[in-house]
Amino acid sequence: MMKWDAEDYSRSSSAQHVWARELIAKLRLNRGESVLDIGCGDGKVTAEIAALVHEGRVVGIDSSPEMLEFARREIGGSLPNVVFSVCDARELHFDREFDVVFSNATLHWVIDHRPVLRGISRALRPGGRLLLQMGGRGNAADILALMDDLPGDSRWGRHFRERVTAYGFYGPEEYVGWLREAELAPVRVELLERDMAQAGKEGLASWVRTTWLPFTQRVPEEDRDDFVSDIVARYVRSHPPDSEGLVHVRMARLEVEATKPGASHVQC
Repeated sequence: MMKWDAEDYSRSSSAQHVWARELIAKLRLNRGESVLDIGCGDGKVTAEIAALVHEGRVVGIDSSPEMLEFARREIGGSLPNVVFSVCDARELHFDREFDVVFSNATLHWVIDHRPVLRGISRALRPGGRLLLQMGGRGNAADILALMDDLPGDSRWGRHFRERVTAYGFYGPEEYVGWLREAELAPVRVELLERDMAQAGKEGLASWVRTTWLPFTQRVPEEDRDDFVSDIVARYVRSHPPDSEGLVHVRMARLEVEATKPGASHVQC
């Protein structure tokens, strides 16, 4: 079980926050809707959704107690229509409670998405909709290539004798079928190219440190800073900063839009 540093993540997740705002704009939320935010993390995105559905409610779920403790401390008390709850996305227990299911930068942490989609289908009311974005096929391929070389590394290889399989990066071909199996009607399933720009080596190191936990947490704590610095140095050798000092990472995001068949009762 990975242990997240919520404060560090909150400081280092600006790209994810920007993408979440773009995604929220596509929802066209009504003020009275009920929304489930899967993988709410530090709660910043959940709070923005709650402000748009101020006559409805938002439930933010995450599997990380550390993230939810941070979210409750920073946001929970200021928004009466928000509830944060520890929950595994593969074990959603809701029954026709939501008009909208939303998730950003989360579901690539799940290898098998079919139980997640079945849970989403149960959680949605007839006529409800979902909008998900996650790492897709080819995401962060250049960073992953460095990680794949670790088993043969003279210094770090002893920590990576087994291949790390931590992410479910998929394309539209798989996802359309999984949606239909879960009795959800696909509207748009699209693989999008994104550029993640980090503020030099320091920004890249912060991102590696806070989000590549399946790799960093295999290394003893006293060696992790050196491990992150080594990965950053290797990446920057082949992907140097641009004229503004930004280091770019090629990302691929799978964006999934679907509906639950049936009539919607929500009023604008």
